[in-house]
Amino acid sequence: MLNILRWSLLAVVITLSQAKLNSKGHTDPMSSNSGGLRSDCVGNLMRLSLDKALAVGNQLEVEAINGSRHIVLTPALAAQCGYSMESDPWGNTRIYTSLMGCFVDNKDDKTFNVGLRLRMYSNRPSNVVSHNVMKTCSYTRWTSREILCDRNYMEVSKFMPPLHQDDYLKNTVPSASSQSGIWKMTFYTPEPVVMMKGEAEQAGYSVMTSVSRLVVRSPYSTAETYAEDVAGVPMEILKVSIYHETPEGATVMNMAAACPTGGVLFTEDVISWHVPRRVTPLLDGTMKILEMYMGINGQRMDRRQMAARGYALSATDFHIVVELPVGSPDGYNKSHAPDYQYHITYTVEPMLEVLWRSERSNEETRYTILFPITTPLMPRSPQAVDLTNAEERLFTIHVGTFLDDVELKNLTFVTGTYSVEEFGAKGFVVQERRHPGGTKSFTLKVPFAVAEVLKHNSEPLVTTYTLALVFGFLIQPEAFPFAHPVEVTASLRDVVLPTIRGTCDQSMFYVEVKFGSQGKNFETLVGYKPLTPELEKAFRLQGNETHLTLVVSFLAKQIVFERITSDSVRARLDLLLWETTNNWMLADLHLTCNFPLTTTVCYPNGTITALAVKVESVPNLIPSWLTLKDKSCKPFFSDDRFAYFSFSANSCGTARTFFNNYMQYQNEISLYYNTRGSSFTSSSDPEYRQTVNCYYMINDTQTISFGYKTPNLYPSAEIGQGQLDVQMRLAHDATFNHFYKAEDYPVVKHLRQPVYFEVELTHSNDPSLELILESCWATAHEDSSSQPSWDIIVNTCGNQEDSYLTVFHPVAADNRIHIPSHLKRFSLKMFTFTKEHEILKNEMYMHCHAMVCNTNDKSEDVCKGQCPHHHGISAFHGIQGMKRTQRADSTQQRKISTGPIHLFNSE
Repeated sequence: MLNILRWSLLAVVITLSQAKLNSKGHTDPMSSNSGGLRSDCVGNLMRLSLDKALAVGNQLEVEAINGSRHIVLTPALAAQCGYSMESDPWGNTRIYTSLMGCFVDNKDDKTFNVGLRLRMYSNRPSNVVSHNVMKTCSYTRWTSREILCDRNYMEVSKFMPPLHQDDYLKNTVPSASSQSGIWKMTFYTPEPVVMMKGEAEQAGYSVMTSVSRLVVRSPYSTAETYAEDVAGVPMEILKVSIYHETPEGATVMNMAAACPTGGVLFTEDVISWHVPRRVTPLLDGTMKILEMYMGINGQRMDRRQMAARGYALSATDFHIVVELPVGSPDGYNKSHAPDYQYHITYTVEPMLEVLWRSERSNEETRYTILFPITTPLMPRSPQAVDLTNAEERLFTIHVGTFLDDVELKNLTFVTGTYSVEEFGAKGFVVQERRHPGGTKSFTLKVPFAVAEVLKHNSEPLVTTYTLALVFGFLIQPEAFPFAHPVEVTASLRDVVLPTIRGTCDQSMFYVEVKFGSQGKNFETLVGYKPLTPELEKAFRLQGNETHLTLVVSFLAKQIVFERITSDSVRARLDLLLWETTNNWMLADLHLTCNFPLTTTVCYPNGTITALAVKVESVPNLIPSWLTLKDKSCKPFFSDDRFAYFSFSANSCGTARTFFNNYMQYQNEISLYYNTRGSSFTSSSDPEYRQTVNCYYMINDTQTISFGYKTPNLYPSAEIGQGQLDVQMRLAHDATFNHFYKAEDYPVVKHLRQPVYFEVELTHSNDPSLELILESCWATAHEDSSSQPSWDIIVNTCGNQEDSYLTVFHPVAADNRIHIPSHLKRFSLKMFTFTKEHEILKNEMYMHCHAMVCNTNDKSEDVCKGQCPHHHGISAFHGIQGMKRTQRADSTQQRKISTGPIHLFNSE
């Protein structure tokens, strides 16, 4: 089994196969420059370049062609016979063949025919493509000694006198050496080690002769080579004596090669390669440098080419120095991710060729070094640039720069990880931007409104948007991952705060809160206290996604009394919208209204009642401590806000004054400071004084009529007349358990909020009677005949020509309802009267014509039941409605009304 040298150009690594594949394929003869392959002669080397476009996706096997033979080049055989290869990570490959190689057809040391076969294996072993490359090179600039330092071997050849034609053997495979005339080799490590030629070849060395030269080749790091620092540069040394038998006798030729293994200095921008000016293991005295060249990839460069690339070649007393800028176009950059952090390296393969002459022997030496150099890892932390324009409400992030071998694989947000394709499918934008010099960057655009963006308010009117993400990258072709986190923020003054508006009537505060741009993000405080569920119910809190409303009595404990008079009180509702996360007040309302309130009542019998109210200006007042002028006259009733007094006009220190035709009785409610400390207030507290006045006429005459009729001796009953009462009430909800009272009106409802009505026949226990709603209609004014009007029920049924639904609700007997036929219930959705899209009035009154029918008499159509042909749900229409007919001659008909019902406009 042979070890086969394979270059895997897909993974860009060299692999060894344990067996030669038996597969069918085809062979294409290739010229020196044919699609993807290019061969040329560079000095004493033949260079074959293989383009990545041809190589990617295949494994490469290289064979040397020697006549009709094809020899598979294993790594050991390649180093022994003068073959080397260099491949970059993307598959661009160079194969070098020494013109003194084992399998090169050498014509008189002048013309050299090099043959190689490239066998390319795809993923399927049966699919093999072969390319034969034949190249002829001419080289005649041989010097007395030629030393070649390639990446995997050292080679030295020396001129030797011509041998007799019958006594030398042309280049052959090293193992066929019994006829070569070379029979022994002594290596100096530096201690001498003697090997027969066959032993040396088995150890990996090559020794051979040509028409005029003796060639020795050694891999690096063998047992018979040694390391030595020369002028501070580490070098590997080969020294060997070759015993060669000729017709004239045995001769010994001393051969030496020394190749650098270091000597490179790095800065951020420049690579400095130092080679000893005097390679002492190769010299036996003084020397003179005749020529000095540098090149790239085995090819010499002239000074113009060097200057264009920024290369420099110089010599000091101790070194020859080659300087190359990091990133020059003759090398390549490569990405790496040690510890998942982004780094790059730069690789370039300079060549140094020096020609010197020994002043003692006058022999010339050509010293050629091919020396691939890779910089240490250089950190290149990606830079994220925030290009966000907050007014566009779009995050724009630019991250870079990267080499071309970096691929953006995914992005991780707080909501999850998305591939680039999934990210684009969500409507986001990710763009790859390429730049000169083989670099790239990425631009990402994410709207503020998506779930991946976190939002919080840094100020009440300012929203701060935060986008935290991790860019996930892959380095190709190795698929090494690394990541880069980025967090960017932007602020916008885009918050619309909630607003509050309120009104009052004779007894209530009406408040409407319109939510801002962030919805209901606050807690409602009334009287600086949060609303409890009990208070929400007491204040009739109602809300939807955009608004909430409150109805608060002026007598509620949360109301502040500012000032009181004899017939009114000035009260204030303090309402705050409090954002609890940041303790911000988003909006406030301090609504002050005057409400009628009788504080003093003067009775004809001389009894006087007075109501004292705790006002804001006396915050520490406790009403139970108030007294009249006579401090023993304390409140008849008191709580934490009110004190109620009841006393006669001639008691409690009441003063009486006469003027004109009136008597005035005057007293005073107050809290007197007690120096003995019996009062809980002090002299520094504000005074509380409330004057109580009653006026009585001194002289007044009242006329009373009186008549007398002699009663009948016997009682008798007369025929009387009466009427049945029908009432209509507005219910709180569909349970019909709670109803609005007279003092609750006007009732406030939202547009399209259900409104529930109950009509009841009262003061009757006759189960044979049934209440029928003949017609119902709504008006914008209290007058039932006013316009506009809207028909709700027509001919006992809901209006059939409208899409809105009037719902009749069944009535069942319970603790309150004993005769269900005496009640009718229906509901509709709150509406308003409009004309040409303008609201005519935010108020509605409901009116009904009700019939009381005898269930035993079905002669009249209206008494056949409530909508006998349509059960449950019916419809009603808009302002025009349907024409109503009335039964003016029916004595059983009753008209009832309720209202007003106010509509809270959401605008």
